[in-house]
Amino acid sequence: MAAVLIYKSLHVFFMIAWFAGIFYLPRLFVYHAMTEEKACNAMLKIMERRLLYFVTPFAVLTLVFGVLTVMEYGRDWFRYSMWLHYKLVFVIILYIYHGYCFKLLADFKHDRNTRSDRFYRIFNEFPVLLLLAIVFLAIVKPAL
Repeated sequence: MAAVLIYKSLHVFFMIAWFAGIFYLPRLFVYHAMTEEKACNAMLKIMERRLLYFVTPFAVLTLVFGVLTVMEYGRDWFRYSMWLHYKLVFVIILYIYHGYCFKLLADFKHDRNTRSDRFYRIFNEFPVLLLLAIVFLAIVKPAL
């Protein structure tokens, strides 16, 4: 079996696992922003921390197998695949989003959250839009 197929399969697998957490974490932030009950607040802090630290290795492995896939295809393929360059811009934004989740986690941990549940509801939709663009570019591979 070709290495590129293994790399692509693992890239997609880890991306799906990563997104499961990226979709759920902001939903926990919504509930956390809404609660004033101490026991619920403490439970949400634990759940948020565990989830973010659980999915972060998936983000790293998504990157590793994505890079290996690109390397397997080669420099010329990368140079001429402009769709991939656009996809990578969205992917970089997604990693920034993931990093920002650590900041939000710290805010909740230290009871410094100033954002409303409405903010987190909108924040929750952002990775959906990024995923749509990323999948579209990866499947359609438009000539840009």
